[in-house]
Amino acid sequence: MTQDERYLQAMAEFGPALGRLARAYEADTDLRHDLLQDVSLALWRSFAGFAGQCSLRTWVYRVAHNTAISVRVRRRKGRLVSLDELADIAAPDDPEGAVGKARVLERLHGLIRRLAPPDDQVMLLYLEDQDAAAIAEITGLSPGAVATRIHRVKQLLTRRFQQDDDT
Repeated sequence: MTQDERYLQAMAEFGPALGRLARAYEADTDLRHDLLQDVSLALWRSFAGFAGQCSLRTWVYRVAHNTAISVRVRRRKGRLVSLDELADIAAPDDPEGAVGKARVLERLHGLIRRLAPPDDQVMLLYLEDQDAAAIAEITGLSPGAVATRIHRVKQLLTRRFQQDDDT
């Protein structure tokens, strides 16, 4: 299979997931579009060296997330936080924001956007229904480390949403 054929297959199969990834990593529409172009180009380039060492799904997610993280770090240098720091950030004054699934998802993505890699990457893959083993393969972390990160972030986000609902 040629580089172009693999790319087209990947885009046909994972295009919607890549769109969700771009939306999760970038709130601004123009920057989201730019990110999706960067991911697409990186993915196409990556197929020149793809030798089937992992599944197509793993390859696509790995390239897409690594590209998104690189772009994000480059754009937001110094404005990303760790899990521990996220717990200390003041809750926004938006009690009406808890209403409606779309708003809750946007709040969740907003909190995840503030996380530093690889915590953000782990949670976005988790939201794409990837299990700990698949996330570990994509990120290079151990499955145990992935499960621990997911658990910690879920606890933190639960507390954060409860704080917002109490205000």
